[in-house]
Amino acid sequence: MTGMIHPSATVAADATFGEYCVIGAQARIGSGCRIGHHVVIHADTVVGNDVRIDDHASLGKLPMRAANSATTKEQALPPLTLGDLAIVGTGVVLYRGATIEGKVLIADLATVRENVSIGRGTIVGRGVTVENFCTIGRFCKLESECYITAYSALEDRVFVAPGVVTSNDNYVGRTAERFKHFKGVTVRRGGRVGAGAVVLPGVTIGEDGLVAAGSVVTRDVAPRTIVMGAPAKRWRDVPVEQWLENQGWVDS
Repeated sequence: MTGMIHPSATVAADATFGEYCVIGAQARIGSGCRIGHHVVIHADTVVGNDVRIDDHASLGKLPMRAANSATTKEQALPPLTLGDLAIVGTGVVLYRGATIEGKVLIADLATVRENVSIGRGTIVGRGVTVENFCTIGRFCKLESECYITAYSALEDRVFVAPGVVTSNDNYVGRTAERFKHFKGVTVRRGGRVGAGAVVLPGVTIGEDGLVAAGSVVTRDVAPRTIVMGAPAKRWRDVPVEQWLENQGWVDS
């Protein structure tokens, strides 16, 4: 390998590297890891066993803070941790202070910010952004180019379709009053959001709730209810055969 591994880094003997990788101080790389070309693993980052990291990924990056940032805080962040059997795509950026469990797939060009946790088996699609102070559950699917705004919480088995936009600021960046009211979105267990939908600040989508494609969700969605339109209104109940408890899925 042509690159640099800091003398204080701990790297398993069977880990493999492409060209021009940089491994920072006190980083830990587990057994069986396969790391592509031009990968940067910043100081203190912990990578589990049998992890695949593709070309040009950056792991453990420190946040940048603009002078007028509303959500990025000056803080001491714990190291990024990446669980066993995770897959990290080309050009992915994972920030210091994120915790990513095992068997998570983070596709090409996705970004996961600081103060984020992602549960086991979740798929983060191509070009997805997960902003800071978010909690993503187990076995979720965040499809290509969706945007998860800061201070959001997605419980287990949530599905977010391509192009979904969530928001956390009803003041749209005007007046200091906005700093008191930031609130992300909450999607309860098994909730689903269709392609191109927009979900406004503070909205909760109930368990097994379903938002139709292209909807604008301005108020809470009741459990096991389908809403549609702009603004979204109740259409009908989610069919019983679609309830999460009736799928027979087993977590593994």
